[in-house]
Amino acid sequence: SLVLSGEDGSLSRFHVDGRAETVRTATGKWVDALATGPAGAIAAASGKNVTVVTGSGDVREIASDRSIEGLAFAPKGMRLAMARYNGVELAWVNSQAVPVFLEWKGAHTGVVFSPDGKYVVSTMQENALHGWRLADNKHMRMSGYPSKVKSLSWSAKGAWLASSGAPAAIVWPFTGKDGPMGKAPRELGTMGQILVSRVACHPQEEVVAIGYGDGMILAVRIADGKEAVLRRGGKGPITALLWDAAGKRLAFGSEEGEAGVIDLTA
Repeated sequence: SLVLSGEDGSLSRFHVDGRAETVRTATGKWVDALATGPAGAIAAASGKNVTVVTGSGDVREIASDRSIEGLAFAPKGMRLAMARYNGVELAWVNSQAVPVFLEWKGAHTGVVFSPDGKYVVSTMQENALHGWRLADNKHMRMSGYPSKVKSLSWSAKGAWLASSGAPAAIVWPFTGKDGPMGKAPRELGTMGQILVSRVACHPQEEVVAIGYGDGMILAVRIADGKEAVLRRGGKGPITALLWDAAGKRLAFGSEEGEAGVIDLTA
């Protein structure tokens, strides 16, 4: 299904059979961040408040002392990560316990869980990522980007985290107990000074689709960097990339309103 938020704070779910469902009526508050989770759960942040609606319709309100900029559900269980100034909060939706605060100074603008749930990684207002190993809250600093990171994507088995924010896709290794610490990232699809604007890892293979500021799209194999051109360019930066479940079609959209589906079997 597709979940959308309105300018009035309403939440709607559109099912594949065409049915439209109102999840939350208008609140009059702008939705700053939206995330979907297990069993049909939806989380929406407005300012310092987060509303979680479970698939069964139960509602949980979570309050923070800072505005929430990004949301992500854990791959299993009803645990929610909330990016904010000076760190990330982790809340169990089905519990009234106080959220766990993962602190790191700076503005955190987005957040993702690793597919195995062992790591949380945030994008920052500065040109960097920051991560935590949840077993012991150990910090993982990932910096050196020439611009802000606005797109993250995990490889199918969670061994790699691809990111935008540079003239190549920066792909961090998450194998071993220490994740990327002490390891150099791979730089895939280097294109001179043209920045990568979007990344999307293949759902089954260790391949990443890379969208660029000039509208080009490449598919690059992580193991050896082998490239295949999927789109030669367009009118504006790629702002959306999404594989189908089989990994045979790739949908894209650009800042200038261009959109399409690339069929890799054609």
